[in-house]
Amino acid sequence: MTEVISRKVQTGNYQTFIHEGGESASETIIFLHGSGPGVSAKSNWQHILPHFKGNFHVVAPDIFGFANTDHPETYPKNGAEWMNERIKQVLALMDELGVEKAHLVGNSLGGVIALHLLMYAPERFDRVVLMGAGGGLTEPTPELAKLANFHKDPNPIAFKNLLSWFLYDQSVLEDELEQIVAERLELFLKPEVRRSYEENFSKSHLSDMLVPPSALKQMNHSILLIHGHADRFVPLQSSLYVMDYLPNAQLHIFKRCGHWAQVEQKERFVKLTLNFFNGEL
Repeated sequence: MTEVISRKVQTGNYQTFIHEGGESASETIIFLHGSGPGVSAKSNWQHILPHFKGNFHVVAPDIFGFANTDHPETYPKNGAEWMNERIKQVLALMDELGVEKAHLVGNSLGGVIALHLLMYAPERFDRVVLMGAGGGLTEPTPELAKLANFHKDPNPIAFKNLLSWFLYDQSVLEDELEQIVAERLELFLKPEVRRSYEENFSKSHLSDMLVPPSALKQMNHSILLIHGHADRFVPLQSSLYVMDYLPNAQLHIFKRCGHWAQVEQKERFVKLTLNFFNGEL
């Protein structure tokens, strides 16, 4: 498979929309996106996957409750149930694709899901990259609170402000920011996407996503933490917290970087993660 293709795959009683590239016989990396309005695997990873598909089988799903994955008719009742559904989604996706064991890259919420996957099915995963990941965050920053409440009054100006806060320096995207705002807002305003977002954020709490120190201590996987020094959505303290307990982890902090390390520090992010997955780090 020379190109990254998009398709739907059966996961339990619904279909998951994925982007996939590389040879299926190669080691698999699953890329898990974050949780902002209009987010998707495409918006998070479209410029990253091509750098990995030459040496790895890459899979980036739209996480349950977001984008083009089938949306639920009956919603989970709380954040713990949402998390459980997403754990089951990733494991069902691996089973459907015939992937016995995979590496993980988790951004923000995707990083929290990755940690929960290590709690519930540690034998299914190998090396793990956590980028701007939660798991050690107990109270929302003002920026995260705005993200969680965006569904109450979605409009282009508020959305542009919100997305600009993800960056240390929004000039990195320059004219692209307007296009990103338009594309993501269009996706977010689809009725099923907006409903899932509201259900998710109105009935979840950050405490639902905390990973206990006792669990972190048992994760013997090789883990690479990447965090933007100026991240205002998931502060650096979250990675420092999990770093205290993970037995086999390393932390790389990028200066002049906010919540989107894969955008603001793309070349460094790609080089660092490729070296890590190749066992050179």
